[in-house]
Amino acid sequence: MPLVEGLPGVNQGCIGIGGSSIGTRDGRAPCYCTAMSRSHSSFLLPPLLALTLTACASSGEYPSLARRDAERITGAAQPVAPQTPLPELGAPPSAQLDARLDNLIERADAAHQRFIAARPRTEQLVAAARGAAVASESWSVASIALADLGTQRSDAMIALAELDQLYAAERIDHFETESRVAVAIGAARDKVSTLVAEEEGVLATLGSQMPQGKASLAK
Repeated sequence: MPLVEGLPGVNQGCIGIGGSSIGTRDGRAPCYCTAMSRSHSSFLLPPLLALTLTACASSGEYPSLARRDAERITGAAQPVAPQTPLPELGAPPSAQLDARLDNLIERADAAHQRFIAARPRTEQLVAAARGAAVASESWSVASIALADLGTQRSDAMIALAELDQLYAAERIDHFETESRVAVAIGAARDKVSTLVAEEEGVLATLGSQMPQGKASLAK
């Protein structure tokens, strides 16, 4: 008699070849029938899973692979400008240019030495003309001495003007940077410019001491 009615599969044997029932003497199914049932189930499981996945994939609702806003990197960065290589300074000054620069410096220095030599006498004559009337003899003598002193300044200024021209021409040819030639010319120009500035200061002081501040200065 079966253990529980309505559960025929529990105590019934399995179906053999040709539809015959296979069982034991006590009506229980042999163990190999149970093993066969489990084996069939394991064979059927992969195809069922594949069909299930195919059905899910065919719905068309795939997850988006686009970058979400939260995943975006925000901010601003200043572009880095490429470094421009420094231009070449060029060749050094030629021997001819060096000689020319030395000559201009010597000319300016010689004029400055003459200026220094004539300065004491001019200062004395200007001091003697203080309080004198304009166009008087003392005023005239002091004015002539002051003009001669200004002539020495003019000789130095001629050398300075030539150095200015040389420097300007070199910078026009090499405007991107100060070449070695321009540096050499600039150094010579600075020396002469210092001498001229000193001379102009002396002339301005002496000219202001003349009666009414008027004197005949050489241009």
